[in-house]
Amino acid sequence: MLNAVIVVDDEAPIREAVEQWLTLSGFEVRLFSRAEECLAQVPEHFPGVILSDVRMPGMDGLQLLAELQRRDRDLPVILLTGHGDVPMAVDAMRDGAYDFLEKPFTPETLLGSLRRALEKRALVLENRALHERADNRSRLDATLLGMSPAMQTLRRQVLDLSQLPVNVLIRGETGSGKEMVARCLHDFGPRADKPFVAVNCAAIPEQLFEAELFGHESGAFTGAQGKRIGKLEYAHGGTVFLDEIESMPLAQQVKLLRVIQERRIERLGSNQSIDIDVRIIAATKPDLLDEARAGRFREDLAYRLNIAELRLPPLRERREDIPMLFSHFSRTAAERLGRDAPVLSGEQLSHLLSHDWPGNVRELANAAERQVLGLDGPAAQENPMGQSLVAQQEAFEAHCIRSALRRHRGDIKAVMHELQLPRRTLNEKMQRHGLVREDFLAGDSPTG
Repeated sequence: MLNAVIVVDDEAPIREAVEQWLTLSGFEVRLFSRAEECLAQVPEHFPGVILSDVRMPGMDGLQLLAELQRRDRDLPVILLTGHGDVPMAVDAMRDGAYDFLEKPFTPETLLGSLRRALEKRALVLENRALHERADNRSRLDATLLGMSPAMQTLRRQVLDLSQLPVNVLIRGETGSGKEMVARCLHDFGPRADKPFVAVNCAAIPEQLFEAELFGHESGAFTGAQGKRIGKLEYAHGGTVFLDEIESMPLAQQVKLLRVIQERRIERLGSNQSIDIDVRIIAATKPDLLDEARAGRFREDLAYRLNIAELRLPPLRERREDIPMLFSHFSRTAAERLGRDAPVLSGEQLSHLLSHDWPGNVRELANAAERQVLGLDGPAAQENPMGQSLVAQQEAFEAHCIRSALRRHRGDIKAVMHELQLPRRTLNEKMQRHGLVREDFLAGDSPTG
């Protein structure tokens, strides 16, 4: 239950009396003597109610109401009026004020109005959160493509973790999309309007690593001309993505651990500590604990980074997503290059599904672009890992059923007719491949 109230009144005795009543009743109260001060400090999506006097020097209560309405039409504003201001207050309610109280008012009258207003505010904010989550889910579906069970699970995890202030470790093979997932964790969370700073730990020479991460003062070392802001300081309020974290020098791992624990840094050549607020997202191919046992990584840092772990499935473990992804990459490349997107034959699709894709999504995207350019067919080589015929058939079957469900927007009878399958057989195959009819209904079909 929300319980935040902002009180705006230029008369100190009224402010103090209202504060005492509300505090004793369990409300969190902030006081302002001027409307301008309130406007400067009221947060966006304020989870509470504004209680304001009408007649005040400078900006009055009606002007405050108008400005608050411009920012958020659903923010409840209760006006405090003198006897002669009642007609004006009634007009203000038509303009969006939630209620008005005529002075003098009793604590019971005030508390009743506030509680009703807070109940309404709670419903509004809950409804907004539901709409925002639905919008985020749709945007995420269009970013992290794939309808395999593994990708559906990954999107749910990303959506949940994006809202939490915890460090995340992303595990995945080369080309599996680790930076894209890190970017989604940032873009769909509360830090989205702050910097996202990506650092490839394997690409920075060891002797420059500390200056790159922490910055330096002028003259801190030979060649250090002028002050330089490091990546961690630059990302204040946002997210730092440390790719290939296993490549970070051990000496710098100690300093990163201290940053995570103390939330402050020191530039090279400076004795001054600087407070920073950053979320750390790290990515690695090997298991960091295995690296720690081999003496190549600090175990305590591994645990600090791995508050939550996301595992990105390699493309060979979600073959049913390959046709959708190839089609998406082909369309994107065709638009960029001013060419027509190719139409795959059954034999070409079979090549796509049988190839092992050691370079994962990145390799698939390159293959799609080469196909658009007419340089070669997709995945022309045979599967180097000897993918079994049964596995290839399963992937192709899942693709055919998914495509039919998408075309017919979840109409099971239409899918049965197209694929010439009895209802029971179709149900069994859908269950085996993790396909759910509701995911394909009209107006809610998967993006791909």
